[in-house]
Amino acid sequence: MIDWLRPVRFVDTPVGLDDGSVARLAGGLQWFAAYEVSEGGRRRTLPIAEGVALGERAALLHARIVASRPALTIGARTLRFDQPQVAGILNVTPDSFSDGGQHVDDPESAAAAGVAMLAAGAALVDLGGESTRPGATAVWEGDEIARTVPVIERLAGSGALVSIDTRKAAVMEATLAAGAGIVNDVSALLWDDRALDVVARAGCPVVLMHSPDPAKGGHGRVAYADVVGEVFGWLEARIAAVVAAGVARDRIIVDPGIGFGKSLGDNLALINGLAAFHGLGCPIMLGASRKRMIGALADEAPVDRRLGGSIALALKGIEAGVQLLRVHDVLETVQAAKIWRGWRDRALVG
Repeated sequence: MIDWLRPVRFVDTPVGLDDGSVARLAGGLQWFAAYEVSEGGRRRTLPIAEGVALGERAALLHARIVASRPALTIGARTLRFDQPQVAGILNVTPDSFSDGGQHVDDPESAAAAGVAMLAAGAALVDLGGESTRPGATAVWEGDEIARTVPVIERLAGSGALVSIDTRKAAVMEATLAAGAGIVNDVSALLWDDRALDVVARAGCPVVLMHSPDPAKGGHGRVAYADVVGEVFGWLEARIAAVVAAGVARDRIIVDPGIGFGKSLGDNLALINGLAAFHGLGCPIMLGASRKRMIGALADEAPVDRRLGGSIALALKGIEAGVQLLRVHDVLETVQAAKIWRGWRDRALVG
């Protein structure tokens, strides 16, 4: 059986090419001419028509890959997926790996930082009240609510679109009531037994992230034979379970979970294989900003000196058609995305 299809051989423009020789990627700004096909551990590259002709599974994956991702309407806000968007990371924690302690116990300062991200071009602010770095101390849900709700109330009151980065059902309930519009759960709604029901009843969009042991924190290390295929299969099964529980498929965003229970080699393989995840039929979020892999590849650069690597990974994601980039450095990433958009627009017109 076909495991996955990865769009390859991207072209600048479909103009002048034979009908059917190229396809548009997820309704976005990228066009491609072939598939890398993974079947039982074997990989080969075929023109699109030959890839699609491999059977029902291939035809299903192709249909998902080329389908446009409908915009999300969340209250008065709309989040579009026909071009790359930026989600700004805002933590109100004392111990997050990059910005912990900057805004803890200061909702005014945190909200101001979120507004600054929006002014810099972020489409939404992703707010977290508990660090999910390896070895982080667990936070009682009451403390997490106390950290996040005052910030969300201020941001939502200013018209901002906010996602809440949490694994806890009680935090989801409190922050959605305070004005958050999206749940971003690193455990894919598996850490808290009530989380899936909360999201289904709320009808809100949800980000499902892969990790090898979501119920235990997400950082257990496993040996992958094919990390792209195994993460793809896990997310495909998780989407099916979440949809069966009452969440609309078009309200689901997926995240391959860079850095969660994965080696440097695994992370690099996922980055190279990002385009395959369009076969899940959902918008893709990439969260690689300032992560350990950058230091591992760049002379052990400390967290506060990983901007160049973060931009490189963001552009790699954009090239693969990723719709949502979760980043710390909003202004710089938005600028990079705008430059990319400029040369793509010029290429498309010849």
